[in-house]
Amino acid sequence: MKKFNIRKVLDGLTAVSSPSSSPQTGAKENDFIIPETLQSEHFQLCKTVRHGFPYQPSSMAFDPVQKILAIGTQSGALRLFGRPGVECYCQHESGAAVIQLQFLINEGALVSALADDSIHLWNLRQKRPAVLHSLKFNRERITFCHLPFQSKWLYVGTERGNIHIVNVESFTLSGYTIMWNKAIELSSKAHPGPVVHISDNPMDEGKLIIGFESGIVVLWDLKSKKADYRYTYDEAIHSVAWHHEGKQFICSHSDGTLTIWNIKSPAKPAQTITPHGKQPKDGKKPEPCKPILKVEYKTTRAGDPYMILSGGLSYDTVGRRPCLTVMHGKSTAVLEMDYPIVDFLTLCETPYPNDFQEPYAVVVLLEKDLVVIDLAQNGYPIFENPYPLTIHESPVTCCEYVADCPVDLIPALYSVGSRQKRQGYSKKEWPISGGNWGQGTQSYPEIIITGHADGSVKFWDASAIMLQVLYKLKTAKVFEKTRSKEEKPNTEIVDEDPFAIQLMSWCPDSRMLCVAGVSAHVIIYRFSKQEITTEVVQLLEVRLQYELNDLESPEGGGYQTPAPPTPSTSPSPQTSGPQTHHSTSSNSSDGIRDNVPCLKVRNSPLKQSPGYQVELVVQLVWVSGEPPQQISSLAINSSYGLVVFGNTNGLAVVDYLQKTVLLNLSTVELYGSNDPYQRQPRSPRKSRQPSGGLCDINEGSATSEDRCKSPTSGNLSFSSVLNGCFTSFCFLPTVLLSVCPPRAALPLDNRDNSFSRSRSSSVTSIDKEAREAITSFYFCETYTRKTDSTLTPALWVGTSLGTVLSISLSMPPAGEQRLLQPVIVSPSGTLVRLKGSILRMAFLDATGSFLPPPSELWYEPNAPANGEERERVRKRRPVSVSPSTSQELNEHQYAVVCSEKQAKVIALPSQTCIFKHNITETSFVLRTDVVQTVPGICVACFCANGHIMTLSLPGLRPLLDVNYLPLTDMRIARTFCFTNLGQAMYLTSPTEIQRITYSQDVCENLQEMLGELFTPVETPEAPNRGFFKGLFGGGAQSLDREELFGETGAGKASRSLAQHIPGPGGIEGMKGAASGIVGDLARARIALDERGQKLSEVEERTAAMMASADSFSKHAHEVPS
Repeated sequence: MKKFNIRKVLDGLTAVSSPSSSPQTGAKENDFIIPETLQSEHFQLCKTVRHGFPYQPSSMAFDPVQKILAIGTQSGALRLFGRPGVECYCQHESGAAVIQLQFLINEGALVSALADDSIHLWNLRQKRPAVLHSLKFNRERITFCHLPFQSKWLYVGTERGNIHIVNVESFTLSGYTIMWNKAIELSSKAHPGPVVHISDNPMDEGKLIIGFESGIVVLWDLKSKKADYRYTYDEAIHSVAWHHEGKQFICSHSDGTLTIWNIKSPAKPAQTITPHGKQPKDGKKPEPCKPILKVEYKTTRAGDPYMILSGGLSYDTVGRRPCLTVMHGKSTAVLEMDYPIVDFLTLCETPYPNDFQEPYAVVVLLEKDLVVIDLAQNGYPIFENPYPLTIHESPVTCCEYVADCPVDLIPALYSVGSRQKRQGYSKKEWPISGGNWGQGTQSYPEIIITGHADGSVKFWDASAIMLQVLYKLKTAKVFEKTRSKEEKPNTEIVDEDPFAIQLMSWCPDSRMLCVAGVSAHVIIYRFSKQEITTEVVQLLEVRLQYELNDLESPEGGGYQTPAPPTPSTSPSPQTSGPQTHHSTSSNSSDGIRDNVPCLKVRNSPLKQSPGYQVELVVQLVWVSGEPPQQISSLAINSSYGLVVFGNTNGLAVVDYLQKTVLLNLSTVELYGSNDPYQRQPRSPRKSRQPSGGLCDINEGSATSEDRCKSPTSGNLSFSSVLNGCFTSFCFLPTVLLSVCPPRAALPLDNRDNSFSRSRSSSVTSIDKEAREAITSFYFCETYTRKTDSTLTPALWVGTSLGTVLSISLSMPPAGEQRLLQPVIVSPSGTLVRLKGSILRMAFLDATGSFLPPPSELWYEPNAPANGEERERVRKRRPVSVSPSTSQELNEHQYAVVCSEKQAKVIALPSQTCIFKHNITETSFVLRTDVVQTVPGICVACFCANGHIMTLSLPGLRPLLDVNYLPLTDMRIARTFCFTNLGQAMYLTSPTEIQRITYSQDVCENLQEMLGELFTPVETPEAPNRGFFKGLFGGGAQSLDREELFGETGAGKASRSLAQHIPGPGGIEGMKGAASGIVGDLARARIALDERGQKLSEVEERTAAMMASADSFSKHAHEVPS
């Protein structure tokens, strides 16, 4: 255990371990030892789990025995889903798009084909799947793959129209190749185009059907190496599907038609169907429709077969949503989807293609959703999706992550959220049910909160590396809806998403929630289990707009002293009228907007369901034609009943119990007469603020360079950017995260191409800037002045110029007096200065233990006046003290202050800096938090150059420094959160949350916590051929593929065609893959493979020995006798 003797440090007798971490002189009162329990070996960084919908999906596969679903994406990611809570993320190193996936059914393996013409074999029998083999094609582009059930030979079709065959065990090419010219011969004068389909006849493995894009289909006899039949149609083919008896197949075409062919009648289709075409009366061909991109043909014992297809709609259905069509007997159902269809799969009872399929569900992969349709129920209802795939339902604008929260919180949120669920889902169990949950011991509750562009806030249960939505709050309900564009008020300061959540502050103990929106509004919510109707939504309007020339003439309207509340003020929102800074006029006679908020609060009664209910709305108003600046910092404290928020102009303190504004000051006025900066007046901004940068789920317009630019690099200083559009880029304490800046905010030439470019210290340009943004807050019980001997309530304020100021709070007695007597709020001056904008503040007691802000325990606010709940005394939680309680505990405190550049530890009440650490010289910190880990407390930082660091407390020794995300972007900067117990998270794509840990303990236990994808399951028995079929030669015909495709029968393939790349698993990985009930065959194969390897090694050694002997013989003859 490392110990710091403060006196020795101050006397210069010892040095702090880091050269950039330096002790400061002074602070004679700190004459005791502070133990530091944290060491560098307590920290390790690794990814834990990824949640959410796979971003930009491109392909899909399903194992019908294991019941595992795999989804590939355009960025080379693989997401595997089993039963709810079992999911896994893998990534192909190349990052190329996954064009096709094929399971080795019930073998615990998966083949992926990529757009860079490589194929890979994944071992799924380990908790973190790994690539066993890769094969990179050099001369041909891969277009389609097919792996027959229980076969080890993979057919690979190419753009040139050829088919190559790969042994999936050794990942080597067979010498057997089907060349396009041999397949079509003289049936066509032109090249048939790429291979778009390959499959073997369900009843005869020796017959292979090959679909070429141009419209030619070939039935190839593998044994005789020639085509049996060729089927020609004058429309391009998109997909082909077999009837299970192997006598018919169906093709889907680019003109919206389906053609059904008898295999022995190649002259013309047995039937041509245009599912969505209008049938002319004169017998002519129906009008062409959009292409049918895929068709599946599934049979049932009891009734008609199912034909399921995507696309094929008529061209005159403009504006119609994408559809999946289910044709069953004489009925045709058209199922509309919310997004374009990427792929679909029909789930069937049997894995055998030569048996009745008995389809029971359809999995539809959409661009932004995953839908599973129940085929067995009338009306084809969808299954309720248990996966957390709705993170992006509205684009995420900010996040919050709380670990080790009160144990009753998740049940409380679940109970109110369960009432919000939709009805009408299928009654059956979710069909993707493979895998097993992990056996982890981590049991503390974790909650993730996401704020969204539509004003919604979602609470998620994130315990034990799972994710499940608990409750959704819609903040937009508080405001009037704009019914049309003509009615849109011209007071809005953003062009779109006016309700978007920008910041959140949450108190888990009291369950109080405060959100700040992009339209300069703040809403305070209280949690209740009872439904109420609020007749009038309580509203405060605040003029928070300051220019320096206004400050010289107070009558200019910049600052208003709030009137003290009258004794008749009722705290009940149901009965009292709103106490506001009432606007005398919305627009003055010359049309200049003044005293009007950006949004209109609804004036009709508001029915509030159990859950979060509006307590108070605070809105910043226009001042003399200038719109209010967006809110850059926010904090709520349930113990004091206060909310504070700030922006580039100043801050406002609101008493949400008495519904009154206590303080409304510019940043300049906070300094009083001690303002150290020479500020120049600025002209008012009258322009609207573009809102595009909140988030863009498509992200199609941003280049990779744009996404990695610093908001403040180039020629602009940080404070000048804050004055403009980047107000919202302030990163805030505890539960705050800001919104991404508007895309159109800065010309590109003013931003550098690197997000990690060093920006000049804000201090160098202070005298040029009139505005100083408020960037962080912290409520505490501390020593406000150097002479204080007792702890008093205070609010610490951090600014964009690196200053920390203090505001003292004088609270009335608790109980009824708290609602009648005013809270006295008085600025107390500057405490400390750091380089860069202040991001985070926290407090430690004399033993170095964390002191959380004081908070109140939750109580039911809508309980009857005479009920037991009302009788409970509202307890204020005392400031936490360390276990080693002593009389001297309240005599000392430490304040921890972190900025974009450095961290300082300040001794209180002396206000002496005792430790300082320069976190980064060449970059800047995006997010920092003071977090509790199992061994102790530390500072965690995430820098713009991608480094994640931890520092000990109070000594600020560097413990961890990992270059985790070297190429970061604004979304990650906006959503990165640290929390207690070594957990962190960020939005890795617009639809996915990535969770990471920086705790060695969690890393070591992670393997146990992860779920198992592969579980030993017996493969179903093959269908019975029946007596007569066996007697007369009917039923499925088998094929000895080994004899046909092996080296003995087919020879060796050209080495230049493809390059074999062994994966990290190799034969050891295959050994792992071969465990379990169904692994006997695989084990035998591996034994043969190993034997083959050993034989080849013996062969090579024998050859080498013979060569050596030959050489020796030559030399022996040359030696003169």
